[in-house]
Amino acid sequence: MVAYAPSGVSAFGLSAVSGLFADRSHLGLPPFHFSVCADRAGTLITDFGMCMQVKHGLEALSTADLVIVLPSERRPLTVSTGLNQALLDAFRRGALIAAYCAGSFLLAETGLLEGLRATTNRSLSTYLALRHPSVSVEADALYVDEGQVVTGAGAAAGIDMCLHLLRREHGVAVSNAVAREWMVAPRRESGQTQYVPSSPEAGTRSLTDDEDARLAELLVWARTRLSQPLTVNELARQALMSSRTFARRFQAATGTTPYAWLTDQRLDLAEELLATTNLSIREIAGRVGFRSNGVLRTQFVKRHGISPTDYRHRQRRANGQEPR
Repeated sequence: MVAYAPSGVSAFGLSAVSGLFADRSHLGLPPFHFSVCADRAGTLITDFGMCMQVKHGLEALSTADLVIVLPSERRPLTVSTGLNQALLDAFRRGALIAAYCAGSFLLAETGLLEGLRATTNRSLSTYLALRHPSVSVEADALYVDEGQVVTGAGAAAGIDMCLHLLRREHGVAVSNAVAREWMVAPRRESGQTQYVPSSPEAGTRSLTDDEDARLAELLVWARTRLSQPLTVNELARQALMSSRTFARRFQAATGTTPYAWLTDQRLDLAEELLATTNLSIREIAGRVGFRSNGVLRTQFVKRHGISPTDYRHRQRRANGQEPR
């Protein structure tokens, strides 16, 4: 994969992407070949004023299977003719194109987001919508996956987007391993908002230290009991809260409902078991807490667009365990 670094590139963004896609083949993970390119090889100044030597120019994009456009603090945000052509060529060749924060705005300038949904830094979302009215800007989303084009929101949401790409292309076992190494949440859903906006009820939604600790313990407790038919009432009892208070506090802490969170955890575990074991679909459905393999299939198709069996074959081919 190749990360494109514009002038004034975010040092944090560059560090995050290079770290997440570092080669961990010695740990049994798929090998990644990461490089950075700019409009031309040579010295590049980051947003902190640091000088970095970039070995590759835009020619590096001609062979990349994944291109990530990094954000920049420089304004105005403009795309050179060379970058515009290089990104369009990579897209036509079938490369996966991703960008986040101000990088999403740069990507929009190429026309590759026309007619698609996209997200960017909240401070740029209105400007992006005005400049590119055919782009459906989802200002609150952490990341938006439109198939060959993926965009992310600001700053730390770039980590969520990259973990999503790892999970999508290489499976949940790989993304979870990288997330554990980075000590970050392995999955925050794309629809989860970038922040919880303040409101007159904000004080009633905020969590005390004790509630925060109880919810953290509850999440660990629930993840070890996914095979059981957990209910919201049972979760609330475990958290020592009323069902109504629990649902409200859970939403404030996680950005989603208890039911949606449980479904996501069960699907995450199902993905890992499909990729790393020879258990049957029925056995996996039972282990992750779905009533039948039919329910697992329905939820799986809803998330991935393919059946659990097809997902297993795709992951094994990606990891070289099956012929293409």
